[in-house]
Amino acid sequence: MANHAIAHEHALEPPSATGIPHDKMGMWVFLCSEVMFFTGLIGSYIVLRFASPTWPHPGNTLNIWLTAFNTFILICSSVTMVKALASVRDGDLRKLKLFLSLTLLFGATFLSIQAYEYRHLLHEGFNPHVSLFGSVFYTTTGFHGFHVFCGVVCMSFVTGKAFLGKYTQAHHQGVETIGLYWHFVDLVWIILFTIIYLF
Repeated sequence: MANHAIAHEHALEPPSATGIPHDKMGMWVFLCSEVMFFTGLIGSYIVLRFASPTWPHPGNTLNIWLTAFNTFILICSSVTMVKALASVRDGDLRKLKLFLSLTLLFGATFLSIQAYEYRHLLHEGFNPHVSLFGSVFYTTTGFHGFHVFCGVVCMSFVTGKAFLGKYTQAHHQGVETIGLYWHFVDLVWIILFTIIYLF
């Protein structure tokens, strides 16, 4: 009864002056700064790519099919994240824990495959010092990988709270907030995959 009262009190907490809860508003502000950051990285890649007459074809160096599979895994993680939020909104806490766990698993798998790709490329002699393409490739995908790693850490925390029963149908802002971040890194990767691996 006391837990229900606390959850109800949190649900009735006044939002920020914008009408959006404080943590959600903070995430939107953070993501806006991240949009500018990745726009700079992607823009730099495009400028360098088309300014260089000897830019190598990505298919000759990168494993496009492996990365396409990895991209599919990350897309699946977005689907399970949507399912997790829908589940807690419906009050189905069992499915919330299931879908958060799957999202966490997909994210960790994505990082593992990316680490395998890096190791293989470095073993083949493709390192940041070999060419401008190598430098830009590792910088851009590395920063994104770091963002996914941070997302996996935060997702672990949110999943742990779900298993401890900290979220309810009325109070689940943490799930929604981490969902915003997760969908952002997924979207950025789709753009990076298209630009770096396919063109």
